[in-house]
Amino acid sequence: MTSNVTAVSYGLNVTSAGLEQLRSVLASQGAEVLAETASGDDRYQVQVLELVLPDATAARLAALRRAVAEAATEGLDTAIVPADLRTAGRKLLIMDVDSTLIQQEVIELLAAYAGKREEVAAVTEAAMRGELDFAQSLHARVAVLAGLPADVVHSVRKEVKLSEGADQLVSAFKAAGHAVAVVSGGFNQILEPIAADLGLDYWQANELEIVDGALTGKVLGAVVDRAAKEKYLREWAAAEGIALEHTVAVGDGANDLDMLGAAGIGVAFNAKPAVRAVADAALNMPYLDAVRHVAGV
Repeated sequence: MTSNVTAVSYGLNVTSAGLEQLRSVLASQGAEVLAETASGDDRYQVQVLELVLPDATAARLAALRRAVAEAATEGLDTAIVPADLRTAGRKLLIMDVDSTLIQQEVIELLAAYAGKREEVAAVTEAAMRGELDFAQSLHARVAVLAGLPADVVHSVRKEVKLSEGADQLVSAFKAAGHAVAVVSGGFNQILEPIAADLGLDYWQANELEIVDGALTGKVLGAVVDRAAKEKYLREWAAAEGIALEHTVAVGDGANDLDMLGAAGIGVAFNAKPAVRAVADAALNMPYLDAVRHVAGV
C-alpha cells in the first residue's frame, strides 16, 4: 500500500544542513519527496515536503516518525502527517488550556492568593508528568483554595495570557470553516470569557464550587481528567460529522495523552518528556500558531 504523507519541518533554526539530513532520513525510509515549499515569518520557518511512502501502515508511519525524531537537529521539529488530514474539507482542532492555549497554570495563580503557589506548583508538575492521579491531585490542589473570596477568580482572569499565536491559530481554523474546541482540567470560571472572546465552538472545564461568595475548596461534578478529554474529542467530532482521522489535538501534560492518541494527529506543545516521547509530533517553540502548518490550514 502506497500513501501520500507530508513532512512538515518547523522551528527557530531551520538550516540547509538540517533539511538535508531530513531528506536523507526520509530517503533511507523509502519515502520519495514529490515537492517542497518554504514559508514562515520573522519568528520561525516552515518547510513542507510532500511525500510518497510505500507500505504506509500505522506501524510504518510510527517508524518513520521515530527515525525523523532521532535524527532531528536542534531547533528543527518535523511532523509526519497523513496527506488526507491536511487536505480534509473539515477538521476539528481540540486543545488543552493551561500551558497550551494560555501561558499559565490557573490553579497556581489561584493558589498564590492562598499563599500556596509553590506547594501547588510542585503537585501540578508531578501530575503533568503522570506521576499522580490527576483527579486526586486536582482535589488536593483545589482544597487549599477553601475560604478565598470568589473575587479572586476575576483577579486571576486579568493575569491570564494567551500563548503566542493562539488567537491567530483559532482565527485561521475558523476562517477556513473548521471547528475549534478546548477541554481543560482547569476551571470554567476562567475559561468561559476566553472561549467567548475566541469564538470557540466547544469548551469544557471543571467548575469551582462557590458558596456565600467564597470558594469552598471543591469542584462540582465529575473531574475533567485524561479519559474525559478523549471523550469530549470523540463527542464533538461526532457532533460535527468529522472523522477522528481529521482531528488535531494539542496538549502538554500526561492528562492529554488519551486525547492526543485518539486524534488524527496529536501534537505535544512544549510538553513534558513523557508526552513528547509518544505524541505524533512535537512543537518545541512558544508559537502555538505553528500548529496550523502541521494541519495544513
